[in-house]
Amino acid sequence: MPEYKLIISDPKTGKSEVKELKGAEASVLAGLKIGDTVDLSSIGVKGKIKVTGGSDKAGFPMRQDVLGGVKRHILLTKGVGFRTGSEGEKRRKLVRGNTVTEEIYQVNAVLV
Repeated sequence: MPEYKLIISDPKTGKSEVKELKGAEASVLAGLKIGDTVDLSSIGVKGKIKVTGGSDKAGFPMRQDVLGGVKRHILLTKGVGFRTGSEGEKRRKLVRGNTVTEEIYQVNAVLV
């Protein structure tokens, strides 16, 4: 059974709330992709949320442009999972795909 730490941000108030999901509650998030919208009223969240990202158990971030729930080495110049040291720098970094799987630990979301 998957376990997730769901971070829900409210853009109106600027505050975020943390929910730990286990078992049947967590199975609602399994299989979602970054950008998907889902109604979580069954687990006590008011309104709909949109998945914006997350990270796995080892801390590797999810990227929207990597398909599936796998880890991949990709060449990055900017964006999620890369901090540039100098202009024009490129590096091959290990990132997680855009699908929420059992290996994901933290799921970031925003209220819609």
